[in-house]
Amino acid sequence: MATIRPTRPDDLDALYEVCVRTADAGGDARHLHDDERLPGHVFVAPYAVLEPELCFVVEDDEGVGGYVCGADDTDAFDARAEAQWWPALRRRYAEPDHARGPEWTQDEWHRFFIHTPITGDPKVVADYPAHLHIDVLPRLQGRGTGRRLMDTFLDALRARGARGVHLGVSPQNRHAIGFYRHYGFVELVANEVQVVFVMEL
Repeated sequence: MATIRPTRPDDLDALYEVCVRTADAGGDARHLHDDERLPGHVFVAPYAVLEPELCFVVEDDEGVGGYVCGADDTDAFDARAEAQWWPALRRRYAEPDHARGPEWTQDEWHRFFIHTPITGDPKVVADYPAHLHIDVLPRLQGRGTGRRLMDTFLDALRARGARGVHLGVSPQNRHAIGFYRHYGFVELVANEVQVVFVMEL
């Protein structure tokens, strides 16, 4: 039986691994990256480091196989990340050549996200100020793991008084889209870049 628990500092490498192994619209993206830690730098590590009280992992006999992380106040989190997370990464990773934008590799796209972070849309954040990222490896999918992780995270948000939450997902990730709809999220925005789901708490 897989167990869910709060993240610990020594989980960080496992979080990076889960992130890259689910970063290709839910599939393994390791073949797309020369630096496999880049997706984790953007999508999970900032939460584990800056907002550990809202980061939970699922663990079985093989180790950490999934996580849910996020923030109860997107604007406040974005400000903290700008001050405390991105500066060191910007010194480490050069911004990609914008003239090559249409031809960027996945490494270059993630370097772009480091220099131009994905921040909350004011029109969404106004009513749904919290946000989350959730990823589960295939070995733990289809067993209610995602629902248990989501329940745990949303309970933590409610305890903090958050009134609404949002998330974004690739339109190619049909499995995740089906999960969010089944769980009770409502589709707010859909375009070729992402689908934004929301839920009142």
